[in-house]
Amino acid sequence: MDSLFFFNNFNSVMLKKYSYWIIVSIFLYACSTTKKHAEKNNRVEVKNGSIKKKPSSSSIETGSVDPKEVIVLAESLVGIPYQWGSADPSKGLDCSGFISYVLKQFGLKVPRVSEQYTNLGKEVTLKESRAGDIILFTGSNASSGKVGHMGIITGWDKGQVWFLHSASGGKKGVMLSTMSSYFKERFVKVNRIFF
Repeated sequence: MDSLFFFNNFNSVMLKKYSYWIIVSIFLYACSTTKKHAEKNNRVEVKNGSIKKKPSSSSIETGSVDPKEVIVLAESLVGIPYQWGSADPSKGLDCSGFISYVLKQFGLKVPRVSEQYTNLGKEVTLKESRAGDIILFTGSNASSGKVGHMGIITGWDKGQVWFLHSASGGKKGVMLSTMSSYFKERFVKVNRIFF
């Protein structure tokens, strides 16, 4: 009986003494496991000890939609004025509103904001780009590296890539452009959504 009392009392004392460390150890293990799982599934990026959530990568079910038809519709919108936050051609279009409006006319489910296109589809080099690819740029801050402007590539002519986009500068609206020095400085990537 004395040994049983000693054993129970010893366990109680040890549990009280080490319970804090047991709880901390369990918490740290759980956190590191969650972090490793999130990194493995590419949901977070760890830089200098800080964790940043990555935008989710996904694809658009484009089915049998012909990118040439998409370009024809997009070209028909040239001249629509720029209107921040709008995806309605009767009111004007911002850059992502222009792209989402065009793609939705073909029944495609697409993001509404340009940054959400960052990891959408498959990245291709600018030289590999073709009609229907989405071209992404930073916004007015060229050094941010963050997508803030976008367009849809119409093709190549005389060694230059051409794209349609809705430009806010001077409220130009939907227009056809090529890679001027302004856009070269802000270029982020090209994503292919039509395969």
